[in-house]
Amino acid sequence: MLTLTLTRLAGWVDVPVPKCSSLLYRLVSLSSRSQKKSSPYSSFDSERYSSLVRSVMSSRVSSQTPESLHAEDEHVYGPVVQAAAPSASQVRTPKIQHPFKHDQDFSTTTEPEKCRPLRISLNWIQGKWSPPSVTRIIQQTMSPEQIFYLERWRKNMIAELGEIGFREYSQNLFRQGKLFHSAVEKILESGAAQRDTDLPGEDSPAFPIEIAGYMTSISHILKDVSDPGAIESAVQHDTLNYRGVVDCVARYKGVLCVIDWKTSEKPKPFLSNTYDNPIQVAAYAGALNSDKNYNYQVENGLIVIAYKDGSPAHAHQLDQEMMLDYWRKWLLRLEDFSEQK
Repeated sequence: MLTLTLTRLAGWVDVPVPKCSSLLYRLVSLSSRSQKKSSPYSSFDSERYSSLVRSVMSSRVSSQTPESLHAEDEHVYGPVVQAAAPSASQVRTPKIQHPFKHDQDFSTTTEPEKCRPLRISLNWIQGKWSPPSVTRIIQQTMSPEQIFYLERWRKNMIAELGEIGFREYSQNLFRQGKLFHSAVEKILESGAAQRDTDLPGEDSPAFPIEIAGYMTSISHILKDVSDPGAIESAVQHDTLNYRGVVDCVARYKGVLCVIDWKTSEKPKPFLSNTYDNPIQVAAYAGALNSDKNYNYQVENGLIVIAYKDGSPAHAHQLDQEMMLDYWRKWLLRLEDFSEQK
């Protein structure tokens, strides 16, 4: 009965009937599938597809950054349709509203001592438990969107440079960052920031050639930075159980700030371009305000973006209201980190 049925089906699709029924069954199956509707992918927007191919083939992968990937996706697929903003009742708030300042222990009017800036080192004790760092907490609580773009950027870089090349690229960035921070520290400690003739330039022999552009980029910012109270100094929040190292605590245009020095190969003219950096600054300030090694409070922040090509750095100021807002976001990240653990 089965052989007869297969024979009729084969005759219908005009396929000779072989003696082997299993082979016949495969042939009939293939012919039957060919009668299905055409694939939905048979018609596509060729213009948009060509745009995608041109965008991929016309530039080197190494020029891509997480920021440029956003722009590329919007060009190819169109702008992202934003969901409706959550109502006030849906906005997530920290379970524990831990204070940003500690007025009961310190006075916000107390200023850092005008002497050599504090340099408190982290206590690395092998084999003993220590609180997680601000950097680690932020990295492990990134949004799915952030993770997607960073991972895509990493894969693109590896595809262009190879595993070894990408490792060397990352090591060079790390080395340049250390050299840059070291150079800024020397300027702030020496007081050269207030002496225009001592500020670095592109031809300055005082610093390695790799960071000459960065130093030129921040020269106009350094003129407004004074009275450093701490440089590359550790802070720890015992109650919330985290630690970190602040780049600098100093006055910027007369306002006491936690200052974070960043380097970039791409322009970041808006605070939104700095992603989680404001949360990081608020976390450092909150830890400093609770750390008894510091006899003052800091309510403002500053993020300085230095550029390798020497173009003027962008300085993004965070006032008290903004710092409180980012402090609340930091408390939420702490909650997420605790839940992950």
